[in-house]
Amino acid sequence: MKKQILTAAFTLLGVFYALSQNKEQLSIGDVAPLIDVKMKNVDGKYHDLKSLQGKKGLIVVFSCNTCPFVLGWQDQYNPLYERAREAGLGFVLINSNEAFRKKEDSFEAMKEHARKNNYKMPYLVDENHRLADAFGAQTTPHVFVFDKDWKLVFKGSINDKYENSRSGSEPTRFYLMDVIEAIASGSAIKVAESRAIGCSIKRVKS
Repeated sequence: MKKQILTAAFTLLGVFYALSQNKEQLSIGDVAPLIDVKMKNVDGKYHDLKSLQGKKGLIVVFSCNTCPFVLGWQDQYNPLYERAREAGLGFVLINSNEAFRKKEDSFEAMKEHARKNNYKMPYLVDENHRLADAFGAQTTPHVFVFDKDWKLVFKGSINDKYENSRSGSEPTRFYLMDVIEAIASGSAIKVAESRAIGCSIKRVKS
């Protein structure tokens, strides 16, 4: 029943798979842009990426409140945050859905969503999708991992849960957790890119 409901939600909301093929998207090895830009957190305080970086780097996840893909991965956020913190990595969620800012991705809705899901990490408003544009972020969720020197070492999905099924299946490849473990142990990252799967970031048309 749960799978049927989730599948129906995918159809009704018109979500889709998005491949990470944007020419303006950051490439592995690129340095993170806009690390000094202040963004409002759900607690009312302001943070920039620089202040959230751990000793070994930072994980940036573009997210939102209602995308079925985000909701399907929702239970992974806090465990990933905890393991990242242990490994010396910062972890932040970014909401860039500017076109929905007066709707389901309003600041008040973000606060409620963070409270409901007991977010342990910052959840920031990316005004006018400035950070998303600089990163070339395409989906919610879309993961970018930077090392201590702000070089991009991974981008893509959390795991392969949705690679073969829109309704989701048991993951077999744990991309983000594997990256965290590699950084923690100082070993090479085996998979630096995976497909970014999710709902499109809702940008304001210019």
